[in-house]
Amino acid sequence: MSTDDKKTVTGTTSRISRRKIIKTAGAASVLAASGMAFPAITGYAKEFSGVTLQGASFSSTFFEYLKGYFPEFEEQTGMKLNFVTNAFPVFNQRTDLELSTKGSALDVINVTFIYSGRWIGANWVENLRPYVDDENMTPPDWDWKDFVGGTMAAMSGANGDPYAFPWEAGAMIMMASRADLIEKAGKKMPTTFSELVDVCDAIHGQERMAAFTADKLHHWNFIPYLMGHGGGVFKDPPGNLTPTWDTPEAGKAAEYYADLLTKYGPSGILSFTDSQAMQTQKNGRANIRTQAITWGVPLAKDPDSKVKDTVRYSIMPGGPAGNFPGSNSHGFGIPVGSKNKKAAWEFIKWAVGKKMTKTLVEKHGYPSVCRQSIISSEAFKEAMTLNGQDVASIFLEVLKLGGKSGYMKYRTVPQFPQIGDKLNKAIERVATKQQSGMESMAQAQAEAVGDLKKSGVKIDL
Repeated sequence: MSTDDKKTVTGTTSRISRRKIIKTAGAASVLAASGMAFPAITGYAKEFSGVTLQGASFSSTFFEYLKGYFPEFEEQTGMKLNFVTNAFPVFNQRTDLELSTKGSALDVINVTFIYSGRWIGANWVENLRPYVDDENMTPPDWDWKDFVGGTMAAMSGANGDPYAFPWEAGAMIMMASRADLIEKAGKKMPTTFSELVDVCDAIHGQERMAAFTADKLHHWNFIPYLMGHGGGVFKDPPGNLTPTWDTPEAGKAAEYYADLLTKYGPSGILSFTDSQAMQTQKNGRANIRTQAITWGVPLAKDPDSKVKDTVRYSIMPGGPAGNFPGSNSHGFGIPVGSKNKKAAWEFIKWAVGKKMTKTLVEKHGYPSVCRQSIISSEAFKEAMTLNGQDVASIFLEVLKLGGKSGYMKYRTVPQFPQIGDKLNKAIERVATKQQSGMESMAQAQAEAVGDLKKSGVKIDL
């Protein structure tokens, strides 16, 4: 944080006292009630006049919803927003490079779950504790303790201070766009891996629909199947990062998941992005998907969805070793090189504040909520009643599963991003019949071990 920013955060150079802001807000309420125009928080707006805030994240339905309210924020603050979203790997690669050089091109970013350990551990993003502790910057009712503890774990430093505030609590569930076809085949929503294959066999090709769909981020989608078969990513993260991929369990899991993609998936599935996979369900091209809940809600909520009346949700299936649905969180942080840190904090406060969170739930049915006060509200339960089904309870069940044994620890170690792509390529090789599951996973392990050793990680091999 620069000297000027530190002064601003502590309030020593603040031009507007808290008492003055309260008085101004009171006057605004009176004039608004009388129908009179009010040059609301004029001094506040001037403070950010001429500022263009540069933001970046990977694409998500959250940002599709939030961008609709950008004009409101710009009018309120006087600043302009230039917020760019890219595909998940593109955003992460570009941002990792920008942060590593402590560049000033970005003011507010998404702190990606799998990069959180690396970015926070290297002090590439700001410690936000001074911002939340300064009442001139953050009113007490913003209440940063309202964020669910599990969602803050990856967004905090070793000292427990917040370095980002989450906008998504990702909970992997199963969604069937045409549950009616499953019932017509005399089946039910599958609860085990074997039942999932049985259902896919029964419904694949019915009404020209593929039975299964997914996106190409295999190091997220595949891991629950790997763990469910008894495999794992590391021996004992975060302490022991020896990969455990060259096992019969891992080979079998790779072949099982690759078969779901190629035997039961739509044409082109190996190149699908999140949005493309979702579209295959919305337009009736594919039926079952296991993915974060954020991508399931549009099936029931979006006006252009053709499956609003037939979609059904459930906990994703489990395997012989148990059920390990993915859970994660992504949050807003401020790069240390930002030249507009105070403006960036205003954006974060607004974007994940209680008011905006409630608006996104009530107006758009946004499911991946991180604030406990919203999750426990009737508004959330009502918004998450999709096609007559209580999906809120499924969401909470997954978050509880993720917190019980800590099986998601593998994903926040600083070294995961550099080896995650090895898993992506391993599944691609199996899906395209270049190698067997055992061969491909063994090759991926050898490549991962090489990378980890180069970075100084001790390996038990």
